Amino acid sequence: MNKMHMEYFEKGDVLHLAISNEPEAGSVELSPNITAELNEKGELIGIEILNASAYVRDSIMESVQARMLEFPQAQSA
Repeated sequence: MNKMHMEYFEKGDVLHLAISNEPEAGSVELSPNITAELNEKGELIGIEILNASAYVRDSIMESVQARMLEFPQAQSA
């Protein structure tokens, strides 16, 4: 059975999310710093995120800012 796991490589600031332990047969660049890894059937087996610390920080900040914009509306209702 395949087991999902995550590895962070601090030296290169790379986050690797493995969905499967199958060998990688190809990849697709989803955005400049995000690559989807695919098996022989073209199924997703992993995701690699370059500049991971900035990506995670920015993603969290966007989510928090969106929640904060909703917060006053929820309080006044």
